[in-house]
Amino acid sequence: MDDFRGSSETLARPRAGIITRIRLENFMCHGSLEIELGDWVNFITGQNGSGKSAILTALCIAFGCRAKGTQRASTLKDFIRTGCSSAGIQLEIKNQGEDAFKPEIYGDTIIIERRITESSSTTLLKDCYGKKVASRKEELRELAEHFNIDVENPCVIMTQDKSREFLHSGNSKDKFKFFYKATLLQQVDELLESIRQNLASADAQIRELEATIGPILKELDQLQEKIKNMERLEEISQQVQRLKKKLAWSWVYDVDRQLQEQISKIEKLNQRIPKCQAKIDEQTDILEKLRRCLSEKKMQVEHLMKKTSEVKRRKNELQELLTLAKRERNELAQDHGREANQIQKMLKRLHLLQEQSTEFQEQQLKRTQDEESEIKAKVIELQNEIEEANLLLKRMEKEEDELLQHIHAETNEIQRIVDEIGDLEKKHHVVVSRIRELRQHQANKVTAFGGDKVINLFRSIERCQGRFERQPIGPIGSHLSLVDGEMWAPAVENAIGKLLNAFIVTSHRDSLLLRKCAKESNYNNLSIIIYDFSRPRLIIPEHMLPQTVHPTTISVLKIENATVHNVLVDMGCIEMQVLVRDYDTGKRVAFDPRISNVKEVHTLEGYKMFSRKSVQTILPPVRHARTVRLCSSFDGQIEDLEKEEGRIKVLATQHKVTKREADSKLNDLRNDLHMLKRRCMSSERDLTSKKLALEDLKNSCIAETSAPISTVDELHQEISKVKHEIQEKEMLLEQLKLRMNNADAKAQELVSSFEDLCDSTKGEIDALANAEAELMEIEDNIHSAKEEEAYYKDLMANKVLGDIKVAEEQYCEFQRERKQNYEKASIICPESEIKVLGDWDGSTPEQLSAQVSRINQRLQHESQQYSESIDDLRMMHAKKQRKISRKQGMYKVFREKLCACERALAMRQSKFEESRSSLKSGLRREFLAHLKKKGFSGGINIDFKEKTLSVEVKMPQDASQDNVHDTRGLSGGERSFSTLCFSLALHGMVESPFRAMDEFDVFMDAVSRKISLNALVDFALAQGSQWIFITPHDISMVRSGDRVKKQQMAAPRS
Repeated sequence: MDDFRGSSETLARPRAGIITRIRLENFMCHGSLEIELGDWVNFITGQNGSGKSAILTALCIAFGCRAKGTQRASTLKDFIRTGCSSAGIQLEIKNQGEDAFKPEIYGDTIIIERRITESSSTTLLKDCYGKKVASRKEELRELAEHFNIDVENPCVIMTQDKSREFLHSGNSKDKFKFFYKATLLQQVDELLESIRQNLASADAQIRELEATIGPILKELDQLQEKIKNMERLEEISQQVQRLKKKLAWSWVYDVDRQLQEQISKIEKLNQRIPKCQAKIDEQTDILEKLRRCLSEKKMQVEHLMKKTSEVKRRKNELQELLTLAKRERNELAQDHGREANQIQKMLKRLHLLQEQSTEFQEQQLKRTQDEESEIKAKVIELQNEIEEANLLLKRMEKEEDELLQHIHAETNEIQRIVDEIGDLEKKHHVVVSRIRELRQHQANKVTAFGGDKVINLFRSIERCQGRFERQPIGPIGSHLSLVDGEMWAPAVENAIGKLLNAFIVTSHRDSLLLRKCAKESNYNNLSIIIYDFSRPRLIIPEHMLPQTVHPTTISVLKIENATVHNVLVDMGCIEMQVLVRDYDTGKRVAFDPRISNVKEVHTLEGYKMFSRKSVQTILPPVRHARTVRLCSSFDGQIEDLEKEEGRIKVLATQHKVTKREADSKLNDLRNDLHMLKRRCMSSERDLTSKKLALEDLKNSCIAETSAPISTVDELHQEISKVKHEIQEKEMLLEQLKLRMNNADAKAQELVSSFEDLCDSTKGEIDALANAEAELMEIEDNIHSAKEEEAYYKDLMANKVLGDIKVAEEQYCEFQRERKQNYEKASIICPESEIKVLGDWDGSTPEQLSAQVSRINQRLQHESQQYSESIDDLRMMHAKKQRKISRKQGMYKVFREKLCACERALAMRQSKFEESRSSLKSGLRREFLAHLKKKGFSGGINIDFKEKTLSVEVKMPQDASQDNVHDTRGLSGGERSFSTLCFSLALHGMVESPFRAMDEFDVFMDAVSRKISLNALVDFALAQGSQWIFITPHDISMVRSGDRVKKQQMAAPRS
């Protein structure tokens, strides 16, 4: 011990940073306290509650430690003494020597003053004269780092809580944490990890910066593509100029071609003149021969006509006489027939008069009084029959009315059945159409949202692919699917059905182009929605959704496309549409004011319910509901519709059978009505005949009683007169018969004379007829020859010579046109340039003009896409190229610096691991040296990977010779001593101008405490820094000296 003291005297004075004075005002239990500390070892003793630990707490607070870090309070205001409004801490720090902190500013002493109030706290740094120098925490932090003061390091300030925890704990992980924090390895490790994270963040930022070059490179490629397109446009423009030159000279070459054709045409026309003249001469010769034949034939016909003219005259006379004779004979035959008919009529009248005379005579003889009585009886009988007939007729009319009513009712029933059959046929047609649509939808889902028209629209859109800014999205329904089965499909269809066929475009220009495509595809009334495709997917907060357990439209739909999702949210409000199963539930949800964010409620039956302020609205289901189109499979719907189709067919068949039965019944009723009408007509005729019979009977009775007796005489006179007239007519008839026989004989004689005359003159008449026929044939031939001659003369005059004249005029016109075209073409370019470009390939001016127009249109169309000139584009390209090169160079420098930092971090990590190993070895060595002072042996095992530190201690009296791996296996004093050895070993590895330990000797017995105190004093004096030991125990065994200062705290007031 004396040797150690002698060696310690040779040490220099303690370095700068030690604490010379501590003043406390209204801090914790102290109203006012001032303690002066020595430069070497300081012991502060006192009873429990005297405020010893408050001194260390004040040290921590003065150097910027938080209230929770002291483990004595949660806030700074809790350190204010009870009944006071503020507290103050003042530390005086020595600032002398080589390690002084800004001595030119602070001088020999630095004063740290910390004021604490109920609402705030301030920190002031003052110089040796008490003058304020700084009030920023950064200055205090700089001072602490300069003196290497870390009040949170347990090797600098070990409070009583840390002492108890450290001394009592046997946990290897806790010891490792103590070691790791005390040796500042934890701070270095955290600093390295922070640097590693910063480097990772910097790497990510550099990657982001490098990624920003991608769009610029893309723009650069687009500019390069535009430049290539503009160069291609320049080539097209040059091609247009070449084509225009060729077009100008093609007019000359085309006229040359036409001149050659015209020369060939004139030659061919000149070759036709001799042929045409030969035809004219041939027809002239034929015409002369025919004219000579015509003169000869006319003379022959005149001679024959003279010979046959007398014969024709006689023949005509006989023919006229024969006609008159036949007419006279026919008239006589008609008169004979009329007279014969009159005689027959007179004979019939004579016979009738004779019968009437006989009948009158018989009636006069047979009539008696009894016959008159019989006639009266017949009259009565007829009257009775007439009454019965009237009754029967009325009964039949009544039956007819009843039949008419039955027929009317049956007709109405048949009409009703016909209407029902018509309705069933319409339903059948609708069901068949739906089945056909569903099968089409099953083959191609897109057709469910527009049919074949949407397929045609897709083809039209594909043709206009490059003209859209962004490809249209649609139909919306094709981008949707149901999440949980198909139960909610009808309700979803009712909620957003109007939007399912719509298409989405990104601009008004695209909407006009899509409308044009729809018009070409015959897709009228296409719904088009304009929406920004670049907008991100909308996120609906929970508080904006309907507060109900029922699903919403957005919850049952799977929408992968973000734009479709946004459109349905913005325009369809699908997040506010609630879906329910039945009508009653829908009413409760729709009209409950407690449920917020509900716009509409849709049921599976098709009801739509909503409330606008105080008005509640319920819309019934649509009568002809649309087919559910959001189903993943249509087999179920097709099967249901096929069953419905079968049911409709059965009902239609039943109704048709019923109609046939009703038609049969109606026909029977009509037949009965017809028979009844016939019976009525028969009864009416019978009644009429009976009435007439009654009238006749009455009239006959009257006539018979009043008929004159002279009737018979008058009849006899009439009969005699008729007989006389018959005899006269018979005599006239004989005369007509004789005249008719004479007329027949005369006509027969004339016929014989006419036939004899015809036979005698037949040869001459035939010869005349043949001559006349030949004459007519010659005249026809002459007419044909004249027409042929006129045709060839006209052909020669108008066609051949006229065509030659026209061809020669055209030839002259072509020559003039060639001269004009040659002059115009020479102005545009010389002919030699055309030969350099290539000989004329025979293209017509129209073809070249069409080609020029086509290329001009293409040039104009592509030029409209680029508003800049090629020079501007090249300047922009060069500018962007320089910008990219500059950024790439800058990012490369960043990357190189980052790599350098990563290499430096790796080097520091390596050095950190070397330092850890070195500290580990030093800690073992120091720990073993301190154990040997009491005769102990052992070691320390540190596992940095598992973050554990275990202490091995071997007691000198332990006969088992086994190491104790857990200090809790030792006695309290032994454990405290071994832990103190471990703490001193750590202290030897930590640099600080002052150190403080509170209740370090807890759990030690008297012997261990003495040994520990001596060891602490020796270590403190040897280590050379300022030490502050606080203990409630007696320290009289500690030797006194000029470097050891002891102070006693006043006892606490009761």
